[in-house]
This record gives sequence, structure tokens and C-alpha cells, in this order.
Amino acid sequence: MTAETTTVGGATKVKPPRPERGVRLTLSRMRREWSAYVFLAPGMIIFSVFTVFALIFAFYLTFHEWNALQPYKPYVGLQNYQAMIHDKDFRTSIVNTVYYTGGSVPLTMLVGLSVALLLNQAIRFRGLFRTMYYLPVVTPLVAASILWKWLYNGDYGLLNFYLQKAHLINEPLLWLSSKTLAMPAIIGMTVWMSAGFSMVVYLAGLQAIPDELYEAAKIDGAGPIGRLRYITLPMLRPTTLFLLVIGIIGSFQVFTQIFVMTNGGPVDKTTTMVYFIYQAAFKFYDFGYASTLAFGLFAMLFVVTLVQLRLYRKGDM
Repeated sequence: MTAETTTVGGATKVKPPRPERGVRLTLSRMRREWSAYVFLAPGMIIFSVFTVFALIFAFYLTFHEWNALQPYKPYVGLQNYQAMIHDKDFRTSIVNTVYYTGGSVPLTMLVGLSVALLLNQAIRFRGLFRTMYYLPVVTPLVAASILWKWLYNGDYGLLNFYLQKAHLINEPLLWLSSKTLAMPAIIGMTVWMSAGFSMVVYLAGLQAIPDELYEAAKIDGAGPIGRLRYITLPMLRPTTLFLLVIGIIGSFQVFTQIFVMTNGGPVDKTTTMVYFIYQAAFKFYDFGYASTLAFGLFAMLFVVTLVQLRLYRKGDM
């Protein structure tokens, strides 16, 4: 930047330099802060290669019949998208995913909120209880899935053993081999693993509510149920929205439990969308169609999240 001079009535005036804008300003700042970009370069390169380039290449694959075992990979236009729309097995996986989401997300949030309300009270060993309830969240998912697969075992699983001891069932149940029990079993395992995260987030939301609101409600004669209904739940709406969005996104991407515990069975009753994409890519080696399914999943998640945010802004949630 250079200052400009003008002469008015024999007097010389110096104009302040014009600020740089746009690309010139960006390049100027980059030259001054070059050392920062050196430190950022490794992360930016990894992000560009494994995220940006991967997304672009995956979108490119959707327009090709890309079989990893075939040397010829022809361009097919929108055929993969048409096949996805008319694929009955993919629609079945959508139904299974919606079933899993509708069962796991509300239950996880309800259990997390209930535990958070209890552990927000002044009780002994509160920190210990919070840690114990959060431990399943940090348990490796594969290890937890193997553990629950053993618990659900129809021959020697502990769940059947204790249910029979309590005279709740007369004979062992084949939890993971039953068409009606397999998905509820997966949902139960997911609630056990995820409720701790909801508990921690709800605890943060509860502790952010001003005590003055509860004191004023007590003065007005509101009981515990009234304070919960008119103060706690309304003040937790942003927290609930966050957990709902994160929960739905996570449940639409469920894979590990299905892969370890049921392999999509019995008779595709637990084949979710991501597991179906995995089969298309790594069982049938049709990476073009698998990439199309992945973008279809992204589109559905985008629409669902957008609807939730719209409803929240209108005050309907």
C-alpha cells in the first residue's frame, strides 16, 4: 500500500493508503503469516486428500458402473440413481433404519434425561455415579457388541438365565435369531451405550438453568412436576434439539452393532442403510452403486435435519 498525495491551493495533502481487499489482502496476510500455514499444511493436505478429493471422486463414481474386479468401468449416467430408487432391498433397509432410529433415539434421550435429573440432585457419590453411567460411552463399540452378543446368546446367555430365574420366560429366547426380537435387541444395546452421552449433555443443560426460576416457581406454589413441565423442559429445548439431531444422524449411520451381532439377519430384518451400502461395496464390489447409495443417505439426513431445524425455529419443538 502506498499513500497518495494531492495539491490543493499550493498545499500538499497526503491521503491515507487505501486498504487492500479481496485476493490481494488474503495474499498479503498469507505472506506475513507464512509460518502458520506451514504448521497447518499437514492437516490441510490430509483433509484435502481423504475428505475433499474422496467426496469428489465418490460423486464421480455414481455415474459409472465401477466394479473393482472389472477393468472396464463404463459411464452409465443416472442409471445408478434410477436403480437406487427402484431397489426393494434398499427400501427395506430404509424401513429398518427408521425402525431402529424411532426406537433408539427417543429411549436414549429419555433415559439420559431421567438419569441427569437424578444425578443433578445433591446425593452422595454423585461423581462416582456419573462416571459409572458414562463408562459405556467410552467402551470400544466392537468390544461392547461382542459382550452383548454373548449376553443375548440363546443357549448360555446371562439375559435368558436371569429372565428364567425370575420366571419371566419359560424357555430361552433366541434374541438375535428372531425376526421380531433382533432389532429390539440391537436397540437395547444401543440405549445402554448412548444414554451416558445424553446424560452428560442434559446435565450441562440443567446446570445452565438459573436457580432463580426454580425459587420463583416454588414461591408461586409449583410442585416438582410443575417445575419440570414449565421450567426444566422448556429451558432444555436447545439441548433436546442438539441431542435429537445428533442422535438421528448417528442412528442412520449404525453399522458396527449390526456387523458384529447379526450380519444384517435374520432375513435382512436388521439390514440398515449403511450395512446395505457396505454389502454393495465390499460384498458385490459395485463401488459405483455403493457411492450412489451413500449420497442418497446424505440427502435423507440433510432433509431430516433441515426439517428439525425449521420446526425448532417456528417453536413447534
